[in-house]
Amino acid sequence: MDTETADIKAIEQVVTAVERAQRAKDVEGFLALFHPDALWTTGHGKVLIGFDAIAEFTRAVLPAAVWDGEVTYEAVHTQFLRPDVAAVKVRQVYHSPAGDTEGAPLYVMTKQDDGRWLLHACQNTEVRVE
Repeated sequence: MDTETADIKAIEQVVTAVERAQRAKDVEGFLALFHPDALWTTGHGKVLIGFDAIAEFTRAVLPAAVWDGEVTYEAVHTQFLRPDVAAVKVRQVYHSPAGDTEGAPLYVMTKQDDGRWLLHACQNTEVRVE
């Protein structure tokens, strides 16, 4: 397996880990996916700069999150900006009895010296059906 293929597979595993952590409301599992200098913008536009801000928000919000149904995440496009930086377009779908709603996150991920890919700059955007 070539390096790019291995990196894409590793990136897809991070997206799967985001899904798993969200479904399980696993705060620490979710936070383990972030770079210490990460930037996160929520689907409602709240800007969180740095790991501490992301952790404080996640610890307050994720355990109390309520949804009917389940959420799925799929990496639909990965574009390498450099060998150690990737822009990853994600399709996020909340499946509920009232109908599906969709998000379109963009994850900028960085490859660490130990080979792990971490979330570094992320923006979630609600997809509105018109």
